[in-house]
Amino acid sequence: MSAIRLLVLGAVRQHGRAHGYQVRNDLEYWGAHEWSNAKPGSIYHALKQMAKQGLLHAHETAPSTAGGPPRTEYELTGQGTEEYFTLLRESLTAYDEKLDVLSAGVGFIVDLPREEAVALLKERIRGMQEWRSSVTEYYTPEEGPESLGHIGEIMNLWVSSADSGAEWTRGLIRRIEAGAYTFAGEGEPFVGVLAEGEENPYATGEPHEGDSR
Repeated sequence: MSAIRLLVLGAVRQHGRAHGYQVRNDLEYWGAHEWSNAKPGSIYHALKQMAKQGLLHAHETAPSTAGGPPRTEYELTGQGTEEYFTLLRESLTAYDEKLDVLSAGVGFIVDLPREEAVALLKERIRGMQEWRSSVTEYYTPEEGPESLGHIGEIMNLWVSSADSGAEWTRGLIRRIEAGAYTFAGEGEPFVGVLAEGEENPYATGEPHEGDSR
């Protein structure tokens, strides 16, 4: 699973309708260009590809508020909305994906009902526990990983990552169950998107040919 599809769909959804530069600006505002593959070229490519796949509807007549050429604005289709929620749920349960996938999922977790978010995170923990058990049961020598020399540190690394990941997830569950954040159906959730023309203090400032489209 690639984080870029979830990030782009989620950013467009939060605006309702957005052009490519808005999506890029939001993702840079969230720091996604540092912890994921959400680079300008990837963002604009994802927008075009998902429009071709029917996940986004491209409005070709949107004028630029900056006085430049018209920009294409994108809006989620019904199919795009289904894909977004499928990717979101997968990102929260998949324990064997890269960290950027989980990060993207956490960024949009409040789009789900509170109870469902908790259930998905508990499923994530179950998956990590099952994976850890299979690793320690079948691949750990009786004498311990150290008997494999420095190669045994690979085992230590993965087991430690599973343990810390499970503990972080339990902490998030506790915070959610205690009432943290505003989830779907509970009111207006926090939405960290930039308004048109709002300055982005975390923008890279690197121009891309897709910025004016």
